[in-house]
Amino acid sequence: MGRVTERRRVIRVRGGAAGVRPDTLVAEEPLEIRLNGKPLAITMRTPGDDFALAAGFLASEGVIARASDVQAVTYCEGATEDGSNTYNVVNVQLAAGVPVPDITLERNVYTTSSCGLCGKASLDAVRTATRFPGLAADPVRVRAELLAELPDRLRAAQKVFDRTGGLHAAGLFSAEGELLDVREDVGRHNAVDKIVGRALQAGRLPLAGAVLLVSGRASFELAQKAVMAGIPVLAAVSAPSSLAVDLAADAGLTLVGFLRGPDMNIYAGEERILLPAPDAG
Repeated sequence: MGRVTERRRVIRVRGGAAGVRPDTLVAEEPLEIRLNGKPLAITMRTPGDDFALAAGFLASEGVIARASDVQAVTYCEGATEDGSNTYNVVNVQLAAGVPVPDITLERNVYTTSSCGLCGKASLDAVRTATRFPGLAADPVRVRAELLAELPDRLRAAQKVFDRTGGLHAAGLFSAEGELLDVREDVGRHNAVDKIVGRALQAGRLPLAGAVLLVSGRASFELAQKAVMAGIPVLAAVSAPSSLAVDLAADAGLTLVGFLRGPDMNIYAGEERILLPAPDAG
C-alpha cells in the first residue's frame, strides 16, 4: 500500500552543526480487527500484511487454527464519516460452523506497539489453550552455533529498518538456519502475528520444527503466540519475562534469551539446543 514509511522534515545536529533535511520514519496507524462484523481489537501497527496480521491475531487468541476456518477477510469501506476507505478496519468473516467467541467489553482488546496485549480481565483470559498440543513432543534439535548466527541473518533481511531504524522484526527459520519468512512492524507482537497469519493462510500450521526469532525481549504474549502456532523454539535478542519462562516450561517450548553472538541464556527446553563440547582445558 506504500504506507510503510513517511517523510518528515527534521533539524539534524551533527558535530555542533545544524541543518534541515528530510527523514524517513516508519508509519504507525491503528488497525481495527472486526470478527463477523463486530469490533474485537485495535492494534497500532505498521500498514502491510493486514489480513495476515488479523488472521495471526485470531490464531493466537485460539479463535481459528486453519485457513478453512475463515470465509473471507476484507477491508471495511465507509470507515470514516465521509465514507472513504482508510484501510485501517479489517473484518474477518468466519466459515460456517466455526464457533464465535463471546465478544464482551471485558473481552475486547486494545494493543499497542510497545506493550502488546492490554485490557484482558485476568491472566486466565490470556492463557489460551492451543489447538496443537503436541509441542512438547516436537523432536527438533538446533545447534547452538547455528542459533548464534540467526540474529545477523534476521538483521540482514530487515529492509525497512535500514531506512528508518525504527522497526522490530520476527524471523521464522528452519532448524538448519534457512530463513522461511520475515516480517517487520512497530510492534514485535504484530510482526509475530503476521508470521503466524501468513503460515495459517498457506496451510502450514502448526509450525513444527521451526525457530522463531524476535528482535527484542520475549514477553509472555510472544511465548503464548509461539505455543499457539506450534513453534517449538523461541529465541530473543533480549531478556524474557518470568511469566514467559513459566509458560515455556509448562508448554514444552524452548526459550532462549540474550542471543548475542555466541552468547545466550537457555531458560526452558534446553534439550533441543545442541551445545558445543566443553573446553577440555
